[in-house]
Amino acid sequence: MQDLATTAFETGQPQRASEAIRLLSRPKSGSLLICERRQLILEILNRDGRILVSELSRAFDLSPITIRKDLDYLESQRLLQRTHGGALPHYGSTLVDPSVKEKETQHTDEKQRIAEAAANLVKDGQCILLDSGTTTLSIARALRRFSRLTIVTNAANIAAELTDTDFEIILTGGTLRKNSLSLVGPLAEDVIRQIRADILFLGVDGFDPKLGVTTPNVLESRVNRAMVSASHKIVVVCDASKFGRSGMGLIVPPSEIHTVITDTAAPATAVKSLRQANIEVILV
Repeated sequence: MQDLATTAFETGQPQRASEAIRLLSRPKSGSLLICERRQLILEILNRDGRILVSELSRAFDLSPITIRKDLDYLESQRLLQRTHGGALPHYGSTLVDPSVKEKETQHTDEKQRIAEAAANLVKDGQCILLDSGTTTLSIARALRRFSRLTIVTNAANIAAELTDTDFEIILTGGTLRKNSLSLVGPLAEDVIRQIRADILFLGVDGFDPKLGVTTPNVLESRVNRAMVSASHKIVVVCDASKFGRSGMGLIVPPSEIHTVITDTAAPATAVKSLRQANIEVILV
């Protein structure tokens, strides 16, 4: 049922999305976790451009007081802006989830330098786990200089990018998120749990040196956590714009990260905080 709701949001079918919420909210279907409900609220807001307490109350079959508490919490995280009777997007946060095509035009020089630095950490014969994203897509291209690698990824575009190499490529199954071209859900998580990677290159949408790394989508964050558990070395790759931003889905706290590769525009306070936590920071 969760996939039904997500698909409805992504395809812009309000009636189907509302019906999916009602189905998810029925006790016999199993109660939604609070974080899942709040993720759905954010996805509705991202799709429709506004949300009303009254409509959410009916859709989730919850009291207006509970919905207001959800909106207040999301506003405290800078994920939306409260208004009388509802909320509007907070465009300064990671709430807006741009497409891969949009991201490919942003910070291209920084992503290329990060990719080259990431490739320098790799040795022939290793198993490399690549998260979805445009930074990790740049890493995939940089890895072409190797001859023997096993690449595991949940990104359809990364798998397609490397089809003309001699690498062994394992593409997880799962439900396709069209916006990010990533595969998410239980099937993707199950496949990842069965492998053991030497290095994970994890792209993120938000990085708070105290909170950890985040993404706007809870389903994506679950797959990312499975990747962390399956990998020997965890390398976060992100340009400086990702610092000080936060998304709904927490992936892991800083304590589970070994290395961060970012550009020289990264906030000095953030770099200092990471290094004090014994995290290697590579500035490019």
